Amino acid sequence: MPAEPRKAQEWHDVDAALFEAEIRPRGRPAILRGLVQQWPVVQAGRESPQALATYLKGFYSGLPAPLFEGPAAINGRFFYNDTLDGFNFESKRALLSDLLDRLQHDLGKEAAPALYAGSVSLPIYLPGFSSANNLRELLNVDSMIESIWLGNRTCIAPHFDNTENIACVVGGRRRFTMFPPQQIRNLYVGPLDLTPAGQPVSLVDIRNPDLGRFPRFAEALAAAEVAELSPGDAVYIPALWWHNVEALEAFNVLVNYWWRDVPDFFESPSMSLLHCLLTLKSLPPQQRRDWQAVFDYLIFQPEEPALEHLPPQVQGLFGELTQPKADRIRAILLKSLGRKPL
Repeated sequence: MPAEPRKAQEWHDVDAALFEAEIRPRGRPAILRGLVQQWPVVQAGRESPQALATYLKGFYSGLPAPLFEGPAAINGRFFYNDTLDGFNFESKRALLSDLLDRLQHDLGKEAAPALYAGSVSLPIYLPGFSSANNLRELLNVDSMIESIWLGNRTCIAPHFDNTENIACVVGGRRRFTMFPPQQIRNLYVGPLDLTPAGQPVSLVDIRNPDLGRFPRFAEALAAAEVAELSPGDAVYIPALWWHNVEALEAFNVLVNYWWRDVPDFFESPSMSLLHCLLTLKSLPPQQRRDWQAVFDYLIFQPEEPALEHLPPQVQGLFGELTQPKADRIRAILLKSLGRKPL
């Protein structure tokens, strides 16, 4: 039997000072027990699914939202088809009010279809919700993405985000199983050009892992951390940590917040992967190793800051990134991508 993941460290009475001074510097997931227990939406969720649905409808803008729907046979696992060239669910758009009604109607039905509305923008679809249920006192950031997730007993495969993440359970229960970024090799990543929801996902069903097909997953599981959350609880997930998300009841609602620690003129690091496909991956092995040394020194800087022997004013594009430098780098890249390679 594979090792059981250990419980993520749990914190109580978390405020902004504690979060910034002790929790985030660890660089590991953290259970923030009771973080949002006073939110009105949490109080409605603790009362009943009906009360929660009524509360959410009070903010609804009426716009159709993205919805995943699959047959009961997928057991809530929105995933690939057997040949990995498509999916086992249908992607559509639907009114959130109708989805909330369907979730209530299907309570207690074993053969209910799997329903999942994920990453639904709170400002667009539920304007006013964030003013009534506010996490900004904890997160001292200039901008963030605020989303809501609704569904029944779903299981979202391990994936990672490029951003910091706090996920708050307001209805139902959730289990997060989280893996360090270094475990990517042991998670058996699926097709990168075709993903269920935009991010690469693991092919392993962690509820019933096939260690004959995915033997290295046992190593990933031994390094994993798990968080089981009830209404009012939250989990902090550092950027690039893989996380599997299981919704454990027939009516589940979660709110999450994504943010970055850099100015908006920074591009997503994932764009570098695409550029490296054009420039590095297919080089001869020795050249790749040599370029790795260049990147280690100029980009990853494992020992000391690069070019520290130069005055800051002559470090050029390789000095601290600013808005003008970012604009110049974009112009160089656009020009290079627009011309035929040698």
